[in-house]
Amino acid sequence: MTLPNIGWIGLGHMGAPMAANLVAAGYPLAAYNRTRETAEGLGLPLADSLEALARGAEVIVTMLGDDKAQEAVLFGKDGLVHHLREGQVVINMGTMSPDLSRSTAERLAARGVGCLDAPVSGSVKQATDATLVIVVGGEAEVLERVRPVLEKLGKKVVRFGDAGKGAQAKLAINLMLGVVMQGLAEAVVFGEACGLESETLIDAIGETPLASPVVAIKLAAIRAGNFGAAFPLKHMAKDLRLASAEAHGAGAAIPATEVVRGSFELAVSDGLGDLDVIGILQSLRNS
Repeated sequence: MTLPNIGWIGLGHMGAPMAANLVAAGYPLAAYNRTRETAEGLGLPLADSLEALARGAEVIVTMLGDDKAQEAVLFGKDGLVHHLREGQVVINMGTMSPDLSRSTAERLAARGVGCLDAPVSGSVKQATDATLVIVVGGEAEVLERVRPVLEKLGKKVVRFGDAGKGAQAKLAINLMLGVVMQGLAEAVVFGEACGLESETLIDAIGETPLASPVVAIKLAAIRAGNFGAAFPLKHMAKDLRLASAEAHGAGAAIPATEVVRGSFELAVSDGLGDLDVIGILQSLRNS
């Protein structure tokens, strides 16, 4: 079977290892990063422009940080949309608003281009190990065309419905992550304030039924004092804002998430946005 040519846009913490996994699986791939110097040295073949990338690709994947970046890359001046052709497929794997996901699908469909919102649950380790969970919105037929590509990036691919539903599913998962990270940080701060020995408390939490894989990873980070970003705190704040807006429109009550959103936004305003998501502990320690 001939593998489709892949165009990959976005080579950050997550995008670079994901693109590398497709190359390792034998897919012909060219990548584009808005900041080229960041991409050089990654060992990936680079396209000189969005036009060149689109010309050579059958499937184009975007892995960008927010709605603004996605809109600019796709629909801005000399954006990708100006170079697409009928029959191509665009897969957005970043966490965007459901509104943008739906409008992107509509605008690309008008040009005969398939589109999926397919954000991922997992961090750098899962991106590297190709064990991400991929939640999808978009037409079932388009998903089946590109499913083999997605299955090289994750352990599970789940379609939730039409355009925007993958984005909604990702926000549901990430609001839970935010609440869990806030709870873990508060447990540690509470213990420290009460005079409990931190190492002992961290070890004890790690032995409880609460120690899910992500909690275990973050406990190790707290123990090591390592708050380097696997999933930046500022992106968590962005996702909580998106979840809040979507919940308001849907009439969903998410009171804990609203409180946690305020905590993360305060941490960003205090200059901690580039820390890892568990850097919310540092914000609480500084309060």
